[in-house]
Amino acid sequence: MSATVRAFPLAHWWEPAHVFQTLYGESSHAFWLDAGADAESGFSYLGAATERSRVVTASVSEGTVTVTVPAAADAPGTPPHTSQQSIFDFLRDDLAGSQSDLDARPLTDPGTGGFRLGWVGWLGYELGAQTVGAPVHPSRYPDAALLHVDRALAFDHASRQVSVLVWVGSAQDTAGLELWTTQLESQLALALAPGDQSEASPTAAAGPASVTSTTASDYTPASPRWRHSEHEYAELIRRCQSSITAGDAYQICLTNEIALDLRPDPLETYLALRAGSPSHHGGLLRFGDIALLSASPEQFLTVTADRRVTTKPIKGTRPRGADLAEDARLRAELLASDKERAENLMIVDLMRNDLGRIAQLGSVSVSHLLAVESYAHVHQLVSTVEADLAAEVTSTDAVAACFPAGSMTGAPKRSAMTILDGLEGGPRGIYAGAFGYLGFDGAVDLAMVIRSIVLDSHGVTIGTGGGITALSDPLEEIEETRVKAAALLAALGVRV
Repeated sequence: MSATVRAFPLAHWWEPAHVFQTLYGESSHAFWLDAGADAESGFSYLGAATERSRVVTASVSEGTVTVTVPAAADAPGTPPHTSQQSIFDFLRDDLAGSQSDLDARPLTDPGTGGFRLGWVGWLGYELGAQTVGAPVHPSRYPDAALLHVDRALAFDHASRQVSVLVWVGSAQDTAGLELWTTQLESQLALALAPGDQSEASPTAAAGPASVTSTTASDYTPASPRWRHSEHEYAELIRRCQSSITAGDAYQICLTNEIALDLRPDPLETYLALRAGSPSHHGGLLRFGDIALLSASPEQFLTVTADRRVTTKPIKGTRPRGADLAEDARLRAELLASDKERAENLMIVDLMRNDLGRIAQLGSVSVSHLLAVESYAHVHQLVSTVEADLAAEVTSTDAVAACFPAGSMTGAPKRSAMTILDGLEGGPRGIYAGAFGYLGFDGAVDLAMVIRSIVLDSHGVTIGTGGGITALSDPLEEIEETRVKAAALLAALGVRV
């Protein structure tokens, strides 16, 4: 039989946070792609490694990908397999095989959204050495990590419908589906009351929010260690501006890193982050000892199953105001800023160029330009660029052509990345990369790894930064990095 993805609706609505804790709280490899606390639209997806799931990781410095089977880690005869190739080569081949096996009929259940199972994980910034040819520093994290997902839960927040998604490749798969679905709902029913699990968190963009609801007694004494002090960062800004004046770049996205000697619980920390920083593209990815917690507001790239590709670069930031009047003033100030508008337009032009390399001739368009989106802690200036993929281009090709996102590099991309490699003094790691899914059917939804926390056995890292132009004020740029980091540190119980 040909493979297919089947959807089974559950009888009750269950809140994703409670389902993740109940089903996957102890799983070594699990994911939660999150439409946000109190979401009234969009889709969330949860899942974990099954007995046949693969995990693929990539090393840029070694030029390799390694495939493991977490559920069989202790079983004889299943050693990791390493090959010389890029993660993009691996995904092209693997997804091509899945698409040839997959029944071409669309998944008709409207409650499942755009994810038809596939690979879920992250692509780290250092992959830019393979996509752009720019120099990068070796990272302590895998340069990519993705979980092969053959079962997942889909949450339709508009209709409050939960569905089980299952890859069916054999009669044996079909025979066990109803039993597995029944057992899953029974497990939830024993642990939770359907429909009434409250999620105490603010609605995104409802209005100005304080940095955190954490009380003074809740703060940890851990001290953030910034890779570059304020004095050093100001000097790096001036060096960026010198490069811009010399004509080596138009804009350079300079970043800083914060490290902390903390080892918090990933789920508890993510729940604190999503409560304080609600976002439509949040996520928790836990792969062994490494966890990515994100409240990302920026969609890097989507590709629909009918091959429409969209990117929504963010450039331009103002903090939320302490009251409605100040908030409105800051929003208007952002929209009117020549510097912020110019910064956004430069990245729009870069992304038009990136999409133009893989799009049908004449299909690239800017559907929204310089729109303001408001989140709990910041106003952002957002534009939308769209295109149709050329006939010979795969969705993986589209990701590789646009990665890393221009909003995290500057323009021109390769020149900006080369300058940044000489300034930043270390790797960005997972930060400034992308996370989400690449589906078996060619659909893709990847968010930017910004407003994110990365945890591993060595502690915590947070990236923060902003676009530097000839008009940038160093003090304002430094303050922007602090504003962006404040909510992340608050979720960890740490003062800025």
